[in-house]
Amino acid sequence: MAYKDLQDFIHHLDEKGLLKRIYTEVDSELEITEIADRVSKQYGPALLFERVKDSLYPVLINAMGTYERMSMALGVEKLDDIGDGIEEFIDLSNYLELMKKIQSLPRLTSMANVFPIKLPTKGACQEVIEENPDLGTLPILKCWPGDAGRFITLPLVITKDPETNIQNTGMYRLQVFDKNTTGMHWHLHKNGREIYDKYKKAGGRMPVSVVLGCDPAITYSASAPLPKMIDEMMFAGYLRKAPVKLVKSITNDLYVPADAEFIIEGYVDVNEDLKLEGPFGDHTGYYSSADYYPVFHVTCITHKKNAVYPTTIVGKPPMEDCYMGKATERIFLPLLKKQHPEISDYNFPLEGIFHNCVIVSIKKQFPGHAKKIMNSLWGMGQMMYTKMIIVVDESVNPHDLSTVAWKVFNNIDAKRDVVISEGPLDALDHASNLAHYGYRMGIDATKKWSSEGHDREWSDDLEMTEEIKELVSRRWAEYGIE
Repeated sequence: MAYKDLQDFIHHLDEKGLLKRIYTEVDSELEITEIADRVSKQYGPALLFERVKDSLYPVLINAMGTYERMSMALGVEKLDDIGDGIEEFIDLSNYLELMKKIQSLPRLTSMANVFPIKLPTKGACQEVIEENPDLGTLPILKCWPGDAGRFITLPLVITKDPETNIQNTGMYRLQVFDKNTTGMHWHLHKNGREIYDKYKKAGGRMPVSVVLGCDPAITYSASAPLPKMIDEMMFAGYLRKAPVKLVKSITNDLYVPADAEFIIEGYVDVNEDLKLEGPFGDHTGYYSSADYYPVFHVTCITHKKNAVYPTTIVGKPPMEDCYMGKATERIFLPLLKKQHPEISDYNFPLEGIFHNCVIVSIKKQFPGHAKKIMNSLWGMGQMMYTKMIIVVDESVNPHDLSTVAWKVFNNIDAKRDVVISEGPLDALDHASNLAHYGYRMGIDATKKWSSEGHDREWSDDLEMTEEIKELVSRRWAEYGIE
């Protein structure tokens, strides 16, 4: 289902008993983090802090912090339900091709709702226009004691490619430097950085609009690993099954969701020196190091009259962002299986923090098949960051970590079955000797064939006969075991 806006989602959470309203005044510096962290670890509810010290705005956190709420945010019973049409959506790679297909193939008219609608009027997000903006009025969190300051942690950063004129929406943290400047955390390998580099060639100012608080499908879309030619607002339309309504920003030509809670408008001067940003307590569960990034200058803040400030915290799992990562895992599985039909399923364990581990089950068909899959995955987009790929046979459920561990601990010969690969790593990886670059490991825990150099007979798993299992199931009540 499509939620009208973030507050509509809050209302539905409240109706289902999945939201806790807290009326005690709390501090946005560290206190909210400690509360939300304890609740996350208990798989607890979404939290709405109605009274935040030195701010007029309530704070929503942990809104998507369980499988149930993440599924609810995207309007499905379970996250796997979303992937059925993902291949069709990705194939519709740009507006022109999409229009041609819709006109020529009636069966694709259901995809028409992916198109965002540009409204000629102002939106609810522009009910209040602050032309002398002060970021200090927002309840921006200082999350962890070692953080360099306060960080906006759930922003949708909108820019426009100067060559293609396609808007990009990404999720990049913003460290507040003062009342009207922040850092702009564009990683080396991210689309936002690529667009910044294009503007840098021309010089001048790069327009940016930062969106806070939308229908959660729109918020999630900013984090999705989409091809560069796909506008995230189109993907949000696909998820919502309803188009995203957009309005033009007040001080630049970027279009933003009409029903957002806040819009922070401004620019990045590409001729300006980079500024030290960080450290920041990151989703790895460790502090990411300080580094130099562009400066975002705020020229205007617009918002609803009764706006709610959305935020999140990251750190040791489980955290809210883990479930956003799980949504990506399930949504894009059908597309991965289309490219690699031998893949049965995969799992990014929460403890792996997205990029550090993936477990893949395959229909093994030839010698070295597991190694082929490892190298294929390392060659795919953000999968290049994956520090450990574990490959198991199709019979092993990759979500059953106990069985996976049993297979890894018992099925490998270290010299034969461990692969060390050299290549790019996530900018947040603190363990490699070099930033952005290091070594990755693949583990082949599949059953080995003689053609793979295993000369001895492979031992079978211990399994009881079906006859005895059925007998015991039939007589279970007789045994008196509860």
